[in-house]
Amino acid sequence: MATGIDEARAEARARDAALPDIDWMLVPDGVTKGWHDAPSGRLATLAAGDPASPRVVLVPGVTGSKEDFVLMLPLLAAAGYRVESFDMAGQFESADAGPENLDPPRKSYDHDLFVDDLISVLEAGSAPVHVLGYSFAGTVSQIAYSRRPELFASVTLLSAPPEPGQGFRGVKVLGPFTGLATGRVGAALMIWGVRNNMNKVPPGRLALARHRFAFTRRQSVRDIISLMKRAPDHRALLAGSPMPKLVAVGEHDLWPLELHQGFAEAIGARLAVYPTGHSPCETTPHELVLDLVRTYESAPSA
Repeated sequence: MATGIDEARAEARARDAALPDIDWMLVPDGVTKGWHDAPSGRLATLAAGDPASPRVVLVPGVTGSKEDFVLMLPLLAAAGYRVESFDMAGQFESADAGPENLDPPRKSYDHDLFVDDLISVLEAGSAPVHVLGYSFAGTVSQIAYSRRPELFASVTLLSAPPEPGQGFRGVKVLGPFTGLATGRVGAALMIWGVRNNMNKVPPGRLALARHRFAFTRRQSVRDIISLMKRAPDHRALLAGSPMPKLVAVGEHDLWPLELHQGFAEAIGARLAVYPTGHSPCETTPHELVLDLVRTYESAPSA
């Protein structure tokens, strides 16, 4: 006999399978646009839900944006959460945020810039916060936790690099060769792949991906690619943390599933796998939100 969670998952999967292509630039009802003044500059934001409700912050990855979560924002708000997202410095509508705005100014985007910006966002409302870091932002979230653990109610690492150090080394097929490419070359290849729709995304999604490149600073992409080749190792710290942890990935992610499984085991996280690729937030939002709420409800503050 199916359990309640089995029935809920089956329903979520059916809703995800029925998702139409959309205009990803349209802001859903109940979602508001805004700005947050971070150390690196003004960050463009989206938010939904009652400001008095428990907070969720969704952080997009390199060449991504807050729009990656437009299908999830109303779902999490309906589940009783205040949910927020923002464009990271140098990305899309936060393109003017960068190292030249820091005090003192710096020449490059580095881990500290992104971590300090995230901490600034977390401090801008009630805490602790349920944090989701998508891809590179998973690394940023881990570093932020290492510095300010009291700000975190839970952490979800969505399609995040599963290995520290040279994070690309385990990528399917091309992993062994990624150590030879500079940040400039890696950024050029990533942008070329997105522009030419190598992932075969629907027209509406492709339109957003291409549109963002008119704003996103190439320096930020180059610097992030370089940062992903020297990620710090916080597995032991996370393993010792009592907060709920979720590793969420598509079964066709860039990294093999066994690496994500090993990462989840190493940090004591629950593993959730979806029938999709690198972007469950876009393609399986209902099932992902089901697992997020389940994670949030297991937090001591809940």
